Amino acid sequence: MVEPVVTLDDLRQHLALTADQDADDLLIQGKLDAAQDLIERHLGYGLLERFETVHAVPPAIREAILQLAAWWYENREAVTDRGAPLPFGVSDIIASYREWSF
Repeated sequence: MVEPVVTLDDLRQHLALTADQDADDLLIQGKLDAAQDLIERHLGYGLLERFETVHAVPPAIREAILQLAAWWYENREAVTDRGAPLPFGVSDIIASYREWSF
């Protein structure tokens, strides 16, 4: 498994969960892992392969992972009225760090 660049505690803080709200930790970790995986696949490279350390990963990419994982956690239905492929801003962040080749 790839080393996460955003921790469960980071996402719990982002979601404003309290210490006693730990029943969903396994679910939240799954969303976090999936968000990093999707973003890496969209970028075309592994984050730690490119930036070498967790602390070297740009804050905007870390924010995109947090936003995507939180959005998936809060919107668990497959289809919603307000559904969109990615939450606002995540696509822009990913695009700005993506390496394009033709």
